[in-house]
Amino acid sequence: MNKAAKIYVAGHKGLVGSALVRALQARGYHNLILRTHKELDLTEQQAVRQFFAAEQPEYVFLAAAKVGGIEANRTQPARFIHENLAIQTNVIHESWKHNVKKLLFLGSSCIYPRDCPQPIREEYLLTGLLESTNEAYAMAKIAGIKMCEAYNRQYGTVYMSVMPTNLYGPGDNYDLQNSHVLPALIRKFHEALPDKPVTVWGSGMPRREFLHSDDMAEACVFLMEQCDEPRMVNIGTGADLTIHELACLVQSIVGHKGKIVWDHAKPDGTPQKLLDVSQLHALGWSHRISLREGIAKVYEELDKTKPF
Repeated sequence: MNKAAKIYVAGHKGLVGSALVRALQARGYHNLILRTHKELDLTEQQAVRQFFAAEQPEYVFLAAAKVGGIEANRTQPARFIHENLAIQTNVIHESWKHNVKKLLFLGSSCIYPRDCPQPIREEYLLTGLLESTNEAYAMAKIAGIKMCEAYNRQYGTVYMSVMPTNLYGPGDNYDLQNSHVLPALIRKFHEALPDKPVTVWGSGMPRREFLHSDDMAEACVFLMEQCDEPRMVNIGTGADLTIHELACLVQSIVGHKGKIVWDHAKPDGTPQKLLDVSQLHALGWSHRISLREGIAKVYEELDKTKPF
C-alpha cells in the first residue's frame, strides 16, 4: 500500500479498529478515512453507498461489528445477526462497486465448530455444529467470510478474511453485562480490592487463547501489505490457558488478595478455542506481546480514579 493511499477503517473507535489506526499511523499511512457511528450508520445501505461514492477509498479494513460476551450474545441474538449481516453486506458490496483494491474482513474464532479438533485450522470451518451461546454472531461472521470468497470468485477481487483469537487491549469494553472474560476479570478484581471475594462465571476449566489488540493490528496491516491473493488466516499466539489460570494471572497483576468463587450455574461456553497459526507464521509474522506483559500494560494504562 502506498503511504498516501486512501484507507477506510470501518469501526475505528472500537478495540480492533482503534488498534488498526494506531498500527497504520505508526507505519506512516496518513490518508485514513474515519467515521463514527453517528456520522455513518453502516447498517443503512443508502448511507454506505453515498459514503463510498464520495470518498472512493482504495483499501478497506472492515472492523465494524456488533460484539459482546456470552450474556450479550445469549440475550440479543437477533440484534447480533441483523446488525452484523447488514454492516458486512453494505461495506463489502460497495467496496466492489467502487473498485476497492483490497479489503480485509475481521471475523472471529467463534466461527469454528464447538467441538473442533485442537488447534483449529482454517479448513475446519463449517465441519460441525457451532457453540449455541454465540451462534447468531458466528453465523453472521461466517456469512461475511463466504461473501468475501464469493466476490473473489465471481469478480476477481482481493478480499481477505482474518480470524483473530480472543482480543484485549486499550479501549476494551468493561461492562460486566456485555464484556468478554478478560476485561470483566480486570474490573471485578479491581473493584474488589483489597480482599473481597470475587465470583467468576463457570467452572474455570475451559481453555482460551488471548492476543493483544496491537499485535492483532500489526498482523492485519502485515497481511494487507504482503498478500496479493485472497486468503483466510487465523491470527493468534498458538498458546492457551484455562479460565482458572487466567483469573489467577489477572488477580496477581491487579493485586487482589481475596478468594475466587466459581459460579457453576453460569455457562462455560466452548471447551477450548486454540487457533492453529502455522499459516500466519509461514508468511513471516508472529506475536510479540506476552499475556502477562499485555494485561499489566492494559491495567497500568487505566485511569484508576475512574477506570470504567
